[in-house]
Amino acid sequence: MSDKFNKILIADDEPDIIEFLQYNLEKNGFIVISAINGRQALDLAIKEKPDLILLDIMMPELDGVEVCRELRDRAEFKDTLIAFLTARSEDYSQIAGFEVGADDYMTKPIKPRVLVARIKALLKRKEVAAPPINLKQYGELSIDVEKRLIIINDIPYHLPKKEYEILNLLASKPGKVFTREEIYHLIWGFDIFVGDRTIDVHVRKIREKIGEDFIRTIKGIGYKFSSANQ
Repeated sequence: MSDKFNKILIADDEPDIIEFLQYNLEKNGFIVISAINGRQALDLAIKEKPDLILLDIMMPELDGVEVCRELRDRAEFKDTLIAFLTARSEDYSQIAGFEVGADDYMTKPIKPRVLVARIKALLKRKEVAAPPINLKQYGELSIDVEKRLIIINDIPYHLPKKEYEILNLLASKPGKVFTREEIYHLIWGFDIFVGDRTIDVHVRKIREKIGEDFIRTIKGIGYKFSSANQ
C-alpha cells in the first residue's frame, strides 16, 4: 500500500484543527482535502471520492452523523472508509456513529502519530479484506466483470455484448462442457431461437480476439473453457 495515493477528506468547523490535521497527514504522504461544514463535506465527498473520510460530529448545516448516514445511503460509498474524530466521547455518540456505518471512532485531542497509525490500520484492513473479486484471472487472460472488459497480456478488449456473455459464461466454470442448448437458454433465453451456426460464429469471433487456446470445441456437444494451467 502506498500512502501517497490515499486521499483523505477532513470535515471540521474549526480551521485550526483542519490545519493541524492536514499538516500531519500530508507530512505522512496523504493527499488531503477539507470541508468546514457538513454540507460541504457531503458535496466534496461526492465530487472527490476520497479513500477515507474523517468527520467531526458537531458541524453546522449537517452534523457528522447525518453526513455519514447520507453517504452510506449512496451505493458508491458503501465501502468507503468513514471515521469520526470528535470531542464527543459519550457512549451514545459513539453508538450513534457506529450505527450509521462508521469504521472507527476517535476522540480529541489525539496525538498525530496515533491518528496516522489508526488511519493506516483502517486502510490496510480494507486492502486485506477486499480482494478484487470483480477481476477473474485465467493465466494470461483476465475478465473484469464490473467493467465487462477482457484483458490479455495487459491489453484490454471490449467484446460485443453476446461475445462477452458467452466467454464469461464458459469461464464461470472452467473445464465444464456447456451444451449448445445450455448456451442458448443462458445467453438468449427460452423465448428466442438461434441456430448452431449463430453460436459458432460468436465463438469464432471470440477466438479471433483472445486466441484459440481458451475455448475448446467438444464435437457434437458444445464448448468448454480451459485456462492455460488446465
